[in-house]
Amino acid sequence: MWHPPGNIVLMSDPRVTAIPVHDTGEPLADARGRLRVRPGGPEGTHVRAAGPDGTHAHLRAELLARLERAERSLPDGYHLLIVEGFRSIDAQREIFDGYRAELAACFPCLAPAELDAATSRYVAPVEIAPHTAGAAVDLTLCAPDGTEYDMGTAVDDTPEESDGACYTAAPGISGAARHHRKILAAALEPAGLVNYPTEWWHWSYGDRYWALTTGAGHALYGPASL
Repeated sequence: MWHPPGNIVLMSDPRVTAIPVHDTGEPLADARGRLRVRPGGPEGTHVRAAGPDGTHAHLRAELLARLERAERSLPDGYHLLIVEGFRSIDAQREIFDGYRAELAACFPCLAPAELDAATSRYVAPVEIAPHTAGAAVDLTLCAPDGTEYDMGTAVDDTPEESDGACYTAAPGISGAARHHRKILAAALEPAGLVNYPTEWWHWSYGDRYWALTTGAGHALYGPASL
């Protein structure tokens, strides 16, 4: 049976959904040419990349500026590698509904509210999703030649696929993976980003989850469009 992940505040938590949004109107900016972006590839529920049209390479301008600051603070031999930023509402809904259906098949006894909470460990409900605001980025670390470092799981591994190793503080990962996650956090946290603790790769700025985590009175960004 599924159990809530300890003291982690999930995206579906009423405290997150209650945060108001005062959108600054800041535009989306293209990260290509400014930071490393994983090349486009096949799209799917659990396999997402920059997208053949570059859609996922876009982020709110201030978030991108903060990522550039974080990049400059990394130790020699390490670089940020963006996997996915902006995501359309339709794409977000497709991912949420697809994963929810998988969980419903695996855990048929879950009540609808429990199913929504379980789904939100991996993908945010459409109405508050930070990716649709261009306020969240899925990213990892790579070497100068583009080789990705061991982070314990692949980006976008679900809790079921990874046996919980996708959680940022998961205890069962290697020492190397733990070290690399700490390097990532040490660069992103001082730049003002917050992590979603069920996904080591998911960091955001200006969204509702960021506002709750930092104590801000409101989110800076709502749903965006290209």
